[in-house]
Amino acid sequence: MTPQLLEHVRAEALFVSDVQLSEALDAERVRRAVMLSVRRHGPRGCAALVAHEFGEHPDTAVHRMGWVLDAIRQAYTRAYV
Repeated sequence: MTPQLLEHVRAEALFVSDVQLSEALDAERVRRAVMLSVRRHGPRGCAALVAHEFGEHPDTAVHRMGWVLDAIRQAYTRAYV
């Protein structure tokens, strides 16, 4: 799996998690939410749920995905530095 694809899978998993934008997140909380979402839905299930949200609520989904990508990049960069 390429690093870019792994980032996408992680972002989709965080997107469908119960984590909210209003939460003060640390890297451990982000990584735990990703792990739980992947276990619960699987990578394809997460992707399907993201697609559904973009179809149903594109205005809020775009904002959430931007936030999610920032959170993923920060959490996983810090995890391996």
